[in-house]
Order: sequence, then C-alpha cells, then structure tokens
Amino acid sequence: MKNTVLNRRFLIVCCAGAALFLAGVLFGQSGYEKPNSVIHVVTLDWASGASQADIDAALKGVETMAEKYDGITRIWLRSIKSQTKDAAFVMEFKDEQALKDYAGSEAQQEWYKVYLKARGRSVTSDITN
Repeated sequence: MKNTVLNRRFLIVCCAGAALFLAGVLFGQSGYEKPNSVIHVVTLDWASGASQADIDAALKGVETMAEKYDGITRIWLRSIKSQTKDAAFVMEFKDEQALKDYAGSEAQQEWYKVYLKARGRSVTSDITN
C-alpha cells in the first residue's frame, strides 16, 4: 500500500512538472524578438533585355555570395508578391558592421558582375533594431 501511494505521488509530481514545462514552452513562443541583425531588402525591376538565364544567375549569385561572405546569415530569393517592382530579395546580415564591410567587398564585386547584367532599377532598404 505504501508503494502505491508513493507511485501515485510520483506520477502526480511528474504530470505537474510536465504541465509546467509545456506551459513555459508555450508562453515562451508567444513572445517576439528584436534582433541586432540587419535586413537588406532589395526591390527591383529586371533590365528590359535580361533573359531568364540572367535573372536566374543573379539570384543564384546571392546564394553563392552568402556561402562566401560570413556576414550574411540568411537569404530570401523567391519573390511572391511585390506591389511596386518586378521582384524582391532579402539578405540578412549578422549586424551593422557586417553590412558596412559588405559594401565594396570582394564578394559583392564578384556578384555585381552577374547581377548588374540583369538589374534594371532597384530600391534598397536596410532595417534593424
């Protein structure tokens, strides 16, 4: 009988602990984050003479550049909707210094050899907290 009571208490304590853990996980997911990273948003019109191969190479170039440049942490390449331009893509830099170091870097210069062939007019916005 003593073991049965201990087993029940143990089960109750385990269930209460699991419930508290789950509540903590759910509560933690409802918050938001203000990261120090920089979002580099580019909206653009492709050049009138740009072929699909030029456009594909320009977007693939973003991916290649991100592989080579440590300051880029994430990229978004598939434009679903853009109200003002043909397309958009995004690069996330780990911080403002990484964005500053990117400007004029070897990685950017290599990418521009492909990108500028396809790019028409573009607008860039850099956003952080």
